[in-house]
Amino acid sequence: MLVRSLEGRLIAGRLIVIRVLPSETRTMHERLETALHEEQPELVIGIGLAAGRASLALERVAVNVLDFSMPDAVGVARKDDVVARGGPDARIATIPFREIVETWKSSGIPGYVSNSAGTYLCNQWLYETLSLTGAATPPIPTGFVHVPLLPGQAMEAGAENTPSMALDTMRRGIESMIETIVPWIEARPHEKLPKSGPSVWIPRGLREVER
Repeated sequence: MLVRSLEGRLIAGRLIVIRVLPSETRTMHERLETALHEEQPELVIGIGLAAGRASLALERVAVNVLDFSMPDAVGVARKDDVVARGGPDARIATIPFREIVETWKSSGIPGYVSNSAGTYLCNQWLYETLSLTGAATPPIPTGFVHVPLLPGQAMEAGAENTPSMALDTMRRGIESMIETIVPWIEARPHEKLPKSGPSVWIPRGLREVER
């Protein structure tokens, strides 16, 4: 619901392109590589659900670890495994954390920088995507946001101890995030965005079960 409400829109002069990915660990890299090749995005934002989070969580770090007992959509679970053999222990998202959180604060949108994306598929998405976008020339700014449950989902989970956030608040958070990143990129030397064509690609479809 969140990402489909942004599909095809222009935000900060950039066209929003959406890809909804299945929760499948073994096909993640191939799907990401194909999507990036087809869309040629100017910046990439991943969005995933994180039951238990109380506000928007801007993930700073992706670790080279896959460790989850809850199977993915095709029944695969991974224990004490790595995202990429021989890869670095961690990768850092390449978007302006401080500026985004300050924008959220000034707009009344609850959000913060998180230093743990877990060890499930959302973490894998960020690690794999940073590897692919970091190899581009110039590198493509990439980040990931965990979002809370919707109020209706929180009611089903037990509203007395399950935080939630309205869909409109989440949407405004993603919109303002894009509106912050675009001028930040344009202000950097030699990495200005072109003013036409597909630009922002936001894949969604991953569900995080760890806080």
